[in-house]
Amino acid sequence: MVTTSPLVWKCADRQYDCRSRALVLGILNVTPDSFSDGGQFFDSSHAVERGLQMIAEGADILDIGGESTRPGADPVSLDDELSRVIPIVRELAKRTSAMISVDTSKAEVARQSLDSGAKIINDVTGLCGDPAMVSVVAKYRAGVVVMHMQGTPTTMQANPTYTNVIDDVAAFFTTRIRQLTDAGIDPDAIAIDPGIGFGKTQEHNLTLLANLERVNAVGRPLCLGVSRKGFMGLITGRNRAERLAGSLAVACFSLARGSSHILRVHDVAATVDAVKLSAAIDAFREN
Repeated sequence: MVTTSPLVWKCADRQYDCRSRALVLGILNVTPDSFSDGGQFFDSSHAVERGLQMIAEGADILDIGGESTRPGADPVSLDDELSRVIPIVRELAKRTSAMISVDTSKAEVARQSLDSGAKIINDVTGLCGDPAMVSVVAKYRAGVVVMHMQGTPTTMQANPTYTNVIDDVAAFFTTRIRQLTDAGIDPDAIAIDPGIGFGKTQEHNLTLLANLERVNAVGRPLCLGVSRKGFMGLITGRNRAERLAGSLAVACFSLARGSSHILRVHDVAATVDAVKLSAAIDAFREN
């Protein structure tokens, strides 16, 4: 049986108690084609300045990604991803003490990122995409976000099918945490991400969001990445640039139910305000 410290997240030489308040993880995509902000911060100097701006707005962690994982996205080469990510990790690590996460499924990108100052690896494949990833994470004692995805970004929305999406996702995490722990990763280093929009239909997404506490039963901090995603547009009719209200609504819903502990977002300042207000209100809850 895996023994963990309830909602403590260890990331190399740091750790967070995710029971005190939700962490805000700011998205910094350095790609030409990410679904919401592709191309905006493709230039390294703009990316660094945007990262520093998000820290000033209250981000606890920066999540740097050099490969788009939007539905239908094609993979990029190792060299391209390294050239996009590593210079920005190095520069931000010099200029801030904030935590740096790298969104990658390639073990060599993870290794060089951790050597350059990153503390967390966020892997959409759940550390299944590259056989060397598990040993890299274990060696560096990095924090890791293990995401659930059915298929690959290229194929994941073709025909996602589940027996029961809540039970299937929870079972994946139970099994994967045990496998990663057996392979040498500290269970307290693991956070989970149910992968909203990754191999899920609209019904799957909403079912998961309404029942995240059942996924939470695995006992690890839950990272929720819903910022500006397509399911909001189907409900509200808003385009990506107009989905802040929807993003905050989902975040606050999950915070009120205690079912998310890390919020992965584009709109840092507004989310930080929402987290502060949610925590202030919750402090007066009568049991």
